[in-house]
Amino acid sequence: MYKFIVIADESVADGFRLGGVEVIGVDSDEKAHDAFSKLMADDEAGIIALDERYEKVIDERLQRKINAVYRPVVVILPLRQELDIEAFINDRMRTMVRQAVGFDITLSKGA
Repeated sequence: MYKFIVIADESVADGFRLGGVEVIGVDSDEKAHDAFSKLMADDEAGIIALDERYEKVIDERLQRKINAVYRPVVVILPLRQELDIEAFINDRMRTMVRQAVGFDITLSKGA
């Protein structure tokens, strides 16, 4: 059986571990590159999910290998480091208004 493995920053690795996913926690581009290279050569790796912060470690040689093989499948995870609080509040308020009124109402600040 093939493995699903995530390469992510240590700050988000525990969340994946709680979900039962095998995680390689990294804290630098060099460690991410080493881990990714080893997994590309691992016959048991089925899916490699890479934190988007480390996407740049996929050099030309690794990209050619990804394109040439059908396994492992490589997925880039868009993990945001910071939450945009204002956008979150606006979305939450819009959802609450839609539930209460039955349709979207968009308010803007007066000029």
